[in-house]
Amino acid sequence: MRRKYSIFIIVTVAVLLELIFIVQYLYARKGIREEVEHRAETELRVKNLEIQKVMVAVETAISNTVWAAERSLEEPDSLYPVLRRMVEHNPTIVGAGLMFRANYYQEKGLWFEPYVAQRQDGSIEEAQIGSASHNYLEADFYVNGTKAGKGVWSEPYYDNAGAKMMLCTYTIPIHDSKGETVALLGADVSLEWLSSVINSSHIYPSSFNVVISRKGMVMVGPDEKLVMHSTIQEVTSTSSDTTTRFINQQQMSGQSGHQDITDNNGKKISVFYAPVDGETGWSMSVVCNQDEIYADLRERGLYLTLLMLAGIALLGYIIYRTARSARSLQKANAEKERIGSELRIARDIQQSMLPRLSTLDARLHAKFDIYASLVPAKEVGGDLYDFHVRDEKLFFCIGDVAGKGVPSSLLMAVTRSLFRNVSASEDEPASIVTAINQSMVEMNDSDMFVTLFVGVLDLASGQLHYCNAGHEAPLLIGKGTGLLPTNNNIPVGTMPDWNYEGQTALIHPGTTIFLYTDGLTEAENKDHVQYGKQRMTKLAQQILRDKGSIDPESFIALQAKALRQFVAGAEQSDDLTMLAIRYRNS
Repeated sequence: MRRKYSIFIIVTVAVLLELIFIVQYLYARKGIREEVEHRAETELRVKNLEIQKVMVAVETAISNTVWAAERSLEEPDSLYPVLRRMVEHNPTIVGAGLMFRANYYQEKGLWFEPYVAQRQDGSIEEAQIGSASHNYLEADFYVNGTKAGKGVWSEPYYDNAGAKMMLCTYTIPIHDSKGETVALLGADVSLEWLSSVINSSHIYPSSFNVVISRKGMVMVGPDEKLVMHSTIQEVTSTSSDTTTRFINQQQMSGQSGHQDITDNNGKKISVFYAPVDGETGWSMSVVCNQDEIYADLRERGLYLTLLMLAGIALLGYIIYRTARSARSLQKANAEKERIGSELRIARDIQQSMLPRLSTLDARLHAKFDIYASLVPAKEVGGDLYDFHVRDEKLFFCIGDVAGKGVPSSLLMAVTRSLFRNVSASEDEPASIVTAINQSMVEMNDSDMFVTLFVGVLDLASGQLHYCNAGHEAPLLIGKGTGLLPTNNNIPVGTMPDWNYEGQTALIHPGTTIFLYTDGLTEAENKDHVQYGKQRMTKLAQQILRDKGSIDPESFIALQAKALRQFVAGAEQSDDLTMLAIRYRNS
């Protein structure tokens, strides 16, 4: 009986230790998985930001050159200095050209493409490269750029006439004095920098990064023979795992996520992918071998097995360690609850920082009505709005900090405080935004940025002075309902010397200024369809027809109701802020 009881104890202990081993293994595997997901997402975000820095620089340079090109249309030979200045002042751009529609200049012939290229030795070459052998009129970048009617990035291609290398081109329409599109202004960017950026680091020695174009062409990959010669569909066509095709579809449609696949050799692979922000249509992915991800875990598993066998003789010690683990878990839960409580307090503090309507002077309600709503996606959010009245002028702003959660909420509080402090003595929105940008750049070590719209409404005249820093254009509801024209200023917190441009508009009595963050227009239903500016504007027009002038609170309530019906219970993915101002001047 004693022997049987001892065997029973030994078997029980062995089973208990085996269960503990399995639990620990699974818990460690989960932790490693979460860590690699975080590292991969960080890698994708960092690469995305590095690419965006180049893309934004090119887009800004070409946008700033449009006016000079349009002003020089009457003298075609004067276009070369315009292109030369853009190339000389932007080292990222290897070439720039103007592609005119067929026979635009009779004396120049059917094709006229003045082009300026910067060679590797630093020299600048100028040439007219349009010809039958270089018929840009049939090239995809010309056809697609003309159809788009706006700035657009081309598919990667090899340019054998101008830059003579693999590149991508950003084109933007050029209009004559009648407003007709007569040419495309293009800036060429070499793909060599993209490969260096993408391959500058890897999260594991054998992991690799891949970038594909809008049409699936491999732009950066582990095998140079495949780059710009094969599509991702062709590369993965021999895979027996159908998940590979799903990943390709997700990337081609601009989705982000991660999936596990099995290659034809039976190896498990983790793929993390995300789109490149902007108009490129590119997608990045990080590919990791699970043997490498869990290599340390397997080695530890062997050691744990040996320890488990030895632990049968050390039952008391194992029980002691288990009790300590239980106490640690209890402490972790208590810490989690403490953090949750602090987040709830932080949310209350953040909400209390927002302005109150009751603080406005009662006599000002005859001049305007105002109402706002802010619904964060998490406990705390990165959206902000503020308003106050000084010298018979209504100062107001709305902003959206990149990202969500605690870091964004802290930057939101800083931005709101900067607005309130600067606008207390400054009247021009462009100066207010410039001061906020300068202060944020000096303290922005985390490379976060804020889209911001600042307006100053003269309550006596209805004159609106405003400056938009990369934010969504406000919607005017009333006489001439539509989006308020805004300049292409960048968000604050990114570039210290950016020259923010202010604008003006006359707001007629009875007109409502509706400001919002992309949590409204980019809200998605369960089919991943966005609410969009068209639905927002259409609803505003319907309200105007049915009810005429409506108070801001009711207008925001109707927009919120329409949004809830559209998303139909889908999880809120971004902070949602709406601010409506009805100018009365009665």
